[in-house]
Amino acid sequence: MKTTLPRIKRIEQKARSSCREIYTSLYHHIYAEDTLRFSFSKLKENSACGIDGVSVSDYADELDENLKGLQERLGTLSYKPQPARRTYIPKVGSRKMRPLGIPCTEDKVVQLSVKEVLEPIYEQKFCKFSYGYRPGKHCHQALDALGRTIQQKRVNYVVEADIKGFFDNVNHELLIKLLRFRIKDERVIRLIHRMLKAGIMEDGLTSASAEGTPQGSILSPLLSNIYLHYGLDMWFEKIFKQNCRGEAHFFRYADDYVACFQYKSDAENYLRAMEERLKTYHLEIEPSKTKLMEFGRFAETNAKRRGQRKPETFDFLGFTHFCGKTRYGNFKIVRRTSRKKFTSKLKEFNLWLKLNRSRLKKKQIFETSVRKIKGHLNYFAITDNMERCVSFSYEMIQILYKWLNRMSQRRSYTWDSFNHALIWYKWPPIRKKVNISPFAGRSR
Repeated sequence: MKTTLPRIKRIEQKARSSCREIYTSLYHHIYAEDTLRFSFSKLKENSACGIDGVSVSDYADELDENLKGLQERLGTLSYKPQPARRTYIPKVGSRKMRPLGIPCTEDKVVQLSVKEVLEPIYEQKFCKFSYGYRPGKHCHQALDALGRTIQQKRVNYVVEADIKGFFDNVNHELLIKLLRFRIKDERVIRLIHRMLKAGIMEDGLTSASAEGTPQGSILSPLLSNIYLHYGLDMWFEKIFKQNCRGEAHFFRYADDYVACFQYKSDAENYLRAMEERLKTYHLEIEPSKTKLMEFGRFAETNAKRRGQRKPETFDFLGFTHFCGKTRYGNFKIVRRTSRKKFTSKLKEFNLWLKLNRSRLKKKQIFETSVRKIKGHLNYFAITDNMERCVSFSYEMIQILYKWLNRMSQRRSYTWDSFNHALIWYKWPPIRKKVNISPFAGRSR
């Protein structure tokens, strides 16, 4: 399958040649037959259905006819997206449920087409310290860059922050205004506006969307990055940073971000100014997840001078960051799986086994459990975090052993037979997957 289309490559080349280019004619790229077909090919066959109940395979049964009809409606501006289907998933580390909006298959195709056309334009504009939901960027790069900055730059204070209910509070009118800085094709603006206003269907009732971008929407990550690019990134880089006494650095992944400073006065000014800046974008910080702390090579010495045992820590992207030391006694940043993430993932696994132990065969349970632990290790098995990964694997094995032995009294496992089963299904050993030590070469 092609990674991109020739028309998209041309847009990308144009955007790369001038990051200030204004685009007055983009809509025909969105509803072009090859764009729609390419967008459909990127949908996963097992993706959830929207309110119409049409799956990806159902839509593929008459793909040519469906795409032709969709193209015609888009071309005549008569296409209207359907409301997203409301569903809820457990929220990590909380008893609350995270709301998702699941679009219909056809709406997913259109959202992907819009994303394919707009993403190359804004990728050339986005700041390098923005890592969330961007092609070629991922969490480990953000962690690596943050660690190197704290390790190698003049960083003494850190402000961690999180936006309260960001995806539910994006202001539609302001977002449209921001899009118009680069996109002057009103047909594209009209299409995005219709998507934002499509609404949510829950329990058979449709509620209009006054604000917010539904989590679960394919287009939401790009729109949220555009919103925060103007709301936070450019403001920090072009305005706030220029007025700081010392060094200032910023790292953002979606609505989770960290700022690092040389001087406490800059950090305090940032915290106040950032709150005011967010208000102008109809947003506010989450107080429980926002704090200023001393952090860096002198933090431990200063903490002991104040009578504290250890300096404060902060969480970013599922890891708790500590002030540590190398074997030679020099400062180093150490990361561990955050307690919140550790316990919530185990609770999630325990609940899954509890609900599925009588529905699935043992083979399916073992195979799925192996995939889950591999997924966990692919993300969390980084430098300095092996001990937490060993503990997590041990706890998963204990939970798996407990629930498998509750499936049937006649077929209970002993620890010997259970360990043989783990070997048979290739339970992974604990090995470092990603090296993000600031003393090593750049991580990929």
